[in-house]
Amino acid sequence: MSVEVLRVSGEALMDALDEVARLRIEVFREYPYLYDGTKEAEREYLEGYAESSGAVLVLARVDGVVIGASTGMPMGEADEAFQQPFLQNTERLENWFYLGESVLSGRFRGQGIGHRFFDEREAHARELAFPSVAFCSVVRPQDHPLKPHGYRSHERFWTKRGYEKRPEWRASLNWKQIDSGGMDVRNELEFWTRNF
Repeated sequence: MSVEVLRVSGEALMDALDEVARLRIEVFREYPYLYDGTKEAEREYLEGYAESSGAVLVLARVDGVVIGASTGMPMGEADEAFQQPFLQNTERLENWFYLGESVLSGRFRGQGIGHRFFDEREAHARELAFPSVAFCSVVRPQDHPLKPHGYRSHERFWTKRGYEKRPEWRASLNWKQIDSGGMDVRNELEFWTRNF
């Protein structure tokens, strides 16, 4: 089974939105995000990438079916919640490319696709002459009741790729969780950064 990984933008990005929305809902229900998403909310969020001239969507496909997706855009076009930690630390937004989220269907994990997602987004950021990239991850307590037995954090993977955890740089976002009874929950996310 051959996995095709490619960067898309513009019309090709728009054509993939429904498949990417479906996959994001599926994967983000898992720990640590626990996101109880809707197709409508996901399409609205993803359309921001379609409208951004500097955005990138990296797709992983098997036999034409999307089994993974990863996003990125200039920080200056990202949600204000992601911009705030940079502005508060007197960072110039035009120096930063925001690596959005990566989602991958469970049966395809551990095959190097996550590395390809980073490779492609970092290459895109370099092509646009950004000197630095950043992403954030949700913060959960070690004893969270929904943490699966044997869960492994991605921190080692990110560190090996040259990213530095910046726990003092945080964003706050609200989303409905699978354990919140339909109510929005405020979540803290911490940033990881890398300079080229």
